[in-house]
Amino acid sequence: MAKRPPVLAPYHHFTKAQWSDLRADEPMTLTAEDIKRLRTLSDPISLEEAEEIYLPLTRLLSFYVEAIQGLHNVSTRFLETPDQKVPFIIGVAGSVAVGKSTTARILQALLQRWPSSPKVDLVTTDGFLHSNAVLTERGIMERKGFPESYDRPRFVQFLSDIKSGKANVQVPVYSHLVYDVVPGSEVTIDRPDILIVEGLNILQPGDLPRDGKPIVFASDFLDFSIYIDADNDDLEAWFMERFFRLRETAFKDPTSFFRRFAEMSEADAGEFGKMVWRTINLPNLLDNVLPTRGRADLVLKKGANHLIETVQLRRV
Repeated sequence: MAKRPPVLAPYHHFTKAQWSDLRADEPMTLTAEDIKRLRTLSDPISLEEAEEIYLPLTRLLSFYVEAIQGLHNVSTRFLETPDQKVPFIIGVAGSVAVGKSTTARILQALLQRWPSSPKVDLVTTDGFLHSNAVLTERGIMERKGFPESYDRPRFVQFLSDIKSGKANVQVPVYSHLVYDVVPGSEVTIDRPDILIVEGLNILQPGDLPRDGKPIVFASDFLDFSIYIDADNDDLEAWFMERFFRLRETAFKDPTSFFRRFAEMSEADAGEFGKMVWRTINLPNLLDNVLPTRGRADLVLKKGANHLIETVQLRRV
């Protein structure tokens, strides 16, 4: 009987303990107070979790940065072009409520404290959403967060400008309080050593042109990508937990787009939150976000307690 060919696994798999061992002698430069300040409302990450997961990751990233810089130096020598700094871009993807913002902030804080003191900037893709007026005009306000709700050409141009070393690149500002892009408000990203980009759909390749013409996707500019994974039931529970916490805090602000939800009964607010998850966030996750997981260089899988249980690293 013929032997079956071996199954080619695209990822190395690690338990949390196995991954933690790869920290080697990487020093922890953050305190428990730093972690408390950096984490989001519903993410209970601790200093111990940061040490076990993010210290090995920053050690790995240091090797990647060194390798990419070496490749760039080879390219400039071959092309005989002026050597200039090329930012290293890290993408952080995953579902709504999975903890992307916490991961991005902790990574930024740890990377900034490398001995070389690199300039590390953080951008979310929220600023590249179309305005509510545009979404309403196009009839896709209920699909906010879906790929078509973003100004993808502008986002790709932003990444291209950053990667080419352009100075003072402008990024639109999004306000979660008013649930919209703030007109005329921008932040400036000026030639960082490392840029972290956090968002739902940053790993999505989009549709390929049938005529074979070259096309550039946002993911083409990423030097390293991270996908934060969790079971759908856990994601819904975390979304609802965050929804109720915001209902007691930010939603009570008179200028908040969600002010009316703070005035609802708890039962009515809960029904609305579940409706948002099941008609918007879950379909977007299943159709657009989750299918990109297999494109990530690193997958961090969380358990029901919001803590990372396993790590998968793409084989080089």
